[in-house]
Formats: sequence, structure tokens, C-alpha cells
Amino acid sequence: MAFRRLLCLSRRSASSSAAVAVASSAPAPSPPPPNAMIYDRLAESVKSKLKRLENPDQRFLKYNSPHPTLADHTSILTAPATRVTTLPNGLRVATESNLAAKTATIGVWIDAGSRFENDETNGTAHFLEHMIFKGTQFRSARQLEEEIENMGGHLNAYTSREQTTYFIKVMDKDVNNGLSILADILQNSKFDEAYINRERSVILREMEEVEGQTEEVIFDHLHATAFQYTPLGRTILGSAENVKTITKAHLHNYISTHYTAPRMVIAAAGAVKHEEIVDEVKKLFTKLSTDPTTASQLVAKEPATFTGSEVRMIDDDLPLATFAVAFNGASYTDPDSIALMVMQSMLGSWNKSAGGGKHMGSELAQRVGINEIAESMMAFNTNYKDTGLFGVYAVAKPDCLDDLAWAIMHEISKLCYRVSEADVTRACNQLKSSLLLHIDGTTPVAEDIGRQLLTYGRRIPYAELFARIDAVDASAVKRVANRFIYDQDVAIAAQGPIKTLPDYNWFRRRTYWNRY
Repeated sequence: MAFRRLLCLSRRSASSSAAVAVASSAPAPSPPPPNAMIYDRLAESVKSKLKRLENPDQRFLKYNSPHPTLADHTSILTAPATRVTTLPNGLRVATESNLAAKTATIGVWIDAGSRFENDETNGTAHFLEHMIFKGTQFRSARQLEEEIENMGGHLNAYTSREQTTYFIKVMDKDVNNGLSILADILQNSKFDEAYINRERSVILREMEEVEGQTEEVIFDHLHATAFQYTPLGRTILGSAENVKTITKAHLHNYISTHYTAPRMVIAAAGAVKHEEIVDEVKKLFTKLSTDPTTASQLVAKEPATFTGSEVRMIDDDLPLATFAVAFNGASYTDPDSIALMVMQSMLGSWNKSAGGGKHMGSELAQRVGINEIAESMMAFNTNYKDTGLFGVYAVAKPDCLDDLAWAIMHEISKLCYRVSEADVTRACNQLKSSLLLHIDGTTPVAEDIGRQLLTYGRRIPYAELFARIDAVDASAVKRVANRFIYDQDVAIAAQGPIKTLPDYNWFRRRTYWNRY
């Protein structure tokens, strides 16, 4: 009995000594000297953390691969084809059939938004979106709502700076009814004065709610300062003065001018058949204008010009500071727009309330997570017909703004100089996965079809899109970064306790490095 106990003890001591040996094999960080300044001690602490990230314990690497490789997505080649038919009046009908689905989404995507307004009518496109559901010549507002509710459908709309969308999601047996409702509200809306006056207060209340959403406010001001004195700099909701003065004549004029057949796409996805949708559209959409003027022609008359500038709204009563810094980006059809999408994935996003961060592929997320210098941050890449915005949006405590600004500008500018193939490969995989996850459902698929037909003139197959993404390598990223980032003007919008946020010239000087 005593011999067995001694044997067990010897085994335990041997295993514990082995564990100590494994642990001691990792290089221990050298402590700073006792008389070092506090900043030196903090720097050494951060260096030791980064060293542990760069040299992880080999015992855990057997469960995953630290070296990314391009993922194979050949299975997407079996995706259903998108069929497009152009009617004699210029209206395009596009469908993606999935007969195994029990629901369908049908929508009308219109190449018109707040960008095609002027200072006096700014807000008309959004006002029209509200009024389009308030009754037609054949259906009152109550009949319209009851018909949709009875079939269990969902009717919705949204307005952006360049596009307006009306879509309905229904069961497979109600596809024709849904299409009939869309045709009715787009061609036969009455716009009663009583509803117009009542809707003013609704939109004004919506404006108050939007003003309470910091992210919306920041991006509105970012557009206003980046594209000042151009239509793209106006807000989607318009000013309160305009909302109070928009009339029935403004709404009718906007429809007759911009809701034209050549600028509209009817997209359907799910339990639909292309021939049946085309036949129904021919019967229902007969009152549309055939004005051949395209949105691109209107944009060419008033192009968006990027202006390096900043807008700051100091409010020390707010607990957190919010800011966005952006460069002039690429248009939808720019060949470098794909590389900018990859660069957005490389910069990534991070949120304090979410897990991860310190071990993410994005070096910017690592810096933010390890040093805890932000509450959240997010890279963004917005495209328009002739321009775009590329940058980073962040929320932080006031005493972290200078460190956060340095980290953001350092990582953005580093794309011009030092890019690893592993980081690009990882970003490409993340981008492809997010694109596939985004089209999970009939509504996202219909939205993807409508948006791409308006912007590209066709729907890009995902096999082609992924091939374009896989073609982006480290040299392409550096070339595109030197085009859009290196020594280029920036636009900044900030709100809250931002007195410690560096000034514009500080940001501008950090768009390049004086080293080689």
C-alpha cells in the first residue's frame, strides 16, 4: 500500500515538473528597471502582451491554423441564375427563382433619392416614401392596410441618398396580389392634403429620434462637410423648414421627374417564376413615364466634389466622444472598389461589449482591445455613383482620444507601406463570408438584385465577385492605399467632449510617413 502511494506521488511530481518545464520554455519578458518612468513601464507591459500574441503557446496551435489560406467557395457556382427582361418602356424585370421557398419578396428599386433634390425641395423623396402608403384611387389607406394584413404580408420602404425602394414580402400564393399593390401605390397615390399635414408631424418626430442616434448624426455631418455645396452633402430627411412647406405639387413633380421606367427595376426572389412576373408587370405598370434621362446624366450635371474639412460639435455634457475620419473613396464602378472592400475588412471593427478583440486579425482592433482606448470602432466603405467615403468611425472616452486617433491614422497609413499577404488573405475570406451571410433570405436577395442592376447595370455573379476579391493581394492593397490615402485630404466629423481630439492638421500630417 505504501509502495502504491509513493508511486502515485512520484507520477504527480513528474507531471507537475513537466508542466513547469513547458511553461518555463516560453521567454519571460524582461522587467523594466526600478527607476523607470511610468510611461516606460506601461510601454514594456504592452510589448510583453504583444509578444505573447506573436508567440502563442504551441500547445494550443494544434487546434487551429495560424496561417490563413484562401477559402474555396466553388459551391456558390450552383446558385440560381438571375434572369433579366427589359420591357419596351425601359422598365427592367429581374428575378431569382427558388421554387423550394414558400415565400417571395417583390420590390421596386428606383434610381432616385435625396441627391436629386435641391435646397428648397430637400426631403421630398423621404416625404414621398411616407405618403405612398396613404391611399390610392382604388384603395383607401385602411383598405390597403387590411389587404396586406389579411394576406399576412409585409410592406415596407426606405430612402437613401441615391435610391428609393418599395418592397413587399408575401406567401407564394399572394405574389400577384403583392405586385398589384406595388403598382397601385406607385402609379395611383392620391396624396390627400389631410394626410400630408398629418404626416409632417410624424416626420418631424422621426427627425428628433434620428438626432438622438449619434451614429446617424455623425455620418450626416460627415457627408455635409466632405461633400459641402454639392447635392450629396444634403441629409435624407431634409430640414424642418422644408418638411413644413412640402406640398402635393412637390410630390407629384418628384414622381413625374424621377419615377421613370428606365430608372426603375422590379426585382423578385423566392417562390416566383420569371415569365409570370414579366406578364404581370406588363399588365400593371402602364402609367410610368418613359423619360430617357438617366440618374448618371443628372449626377454629371452636379457631381460630388470631396472637400478636406472638419465639423466639430463640442458637448461636454455627453459621457463619450464620437468621431469619424474619412478619405475620398471609390465609386461603385471603380475597379479599385473591391480592394477598398478588402481594406475595410483588414481594418475591421471592435466593440467593448463583444468578445474577442485582442486576438482578432485586424491590427487596429488588437491595438484598441489591448490598450482599451475605445468603446467601439468600425471601418466603413460607402460607394456612390461618382465617389465614395472610406474611413473609420469610433466612440471613446475623452481621455483616450489622442491615443485612439494615433492608432487609427497609424493603421490606415500603414496600408500604404507595410501589408502582409496573410492579413490580405484573412480579410478576403472574411469579406466573402460576410457577403454570403448577407444574402440569406428572399428579401436580401431581391435587394441585392435591385441595387446591382441600378449601380452596375447587371447582377454580378458571386463566382465573378469572389474571383475579383481573390485577385486582391498585398501589392494591390498598397497601390490602392497610395491612390486614396497617401497624402490625401481627410474629412472629420466629431461630437461630444472632444477637446482632446487632435486638430485637422494633425490628422492631415499623418496620412503619410516620413520614413522608408
